[in-house]
Amino acid sequence: MSQKYNNLMDIIYERKSVRKFDPAYKIDRATIDEMLTEATQAPSSSNLQSWRFMVIQDDETKKNIQKFSFNLQQIETSSALIAVIGDTEAYHNIDEIYHRNLEAGFIDQVNMERQISNAKALYPNAPFEARLNIANFDAGLISMQFMLIAKAKGLDTVCMGGFDKDQFAKQFGLDKRYVPLVLIALGKAAAPAYGSTRLPLEDLMLQPANNK
Repeated sequence: MSQKYNNLMDIIYERKSVRKFDPAYKIDRATIDEMLTEATQAPSSSNLQSWRFMVIQDDETKKNIQKFSFNLQQIETSSALIAVIGDTEAYHNIDEIYHRNLEAGFIDQVNMERQISNAKALYPNAPFEARLNIANFDAGLISMQFMLIAKAKGLDTVCMGGFDKDQFAKQFGLDKRYVPLVLIALGKAAAPAYGSTRLPLEDLMLQPANNK
């Protein structure tokens, strides 16, 4: 396996978007599941964890996805393709999540009941677009977490949003509550990633308007 990293800053700066993977390199499913479990420590809106995953390692399936994903080489050559899928009805898990928090001692009965009541008043009644926006935000958090975990283990990734999401949903028979959001190609780089620069912080800072 590639070099492993222990220092967080090394991981952050060494992680790059790889677009050419070694097609002969394989990652066992247990390792991928372990990485996804670690990634689920990411925060999410009201802890509803609206992310869902699909792990795709079959070569033919990856080729089919590649056809409606701009024919991106990294899809076919990756060891695995991780689809991050948003659950726009994650509110169905409100009771289970908060009862688990109670059982783990992270919350008391009064606060559990209050948070359940608040969540049930908000999420089921929110418009679909609002719930989709939440799922998109949560998907971004867990996707970044997963890519950093992969780098820490000496693996490489690239995150992709440019694919036909409707075609993906149709291909895998997803219920309408589940929306494909991100594809993450995972594997071992066969060529160095392109370097990239970042704008200086002063160019990114916005000054608050004068409210006088």
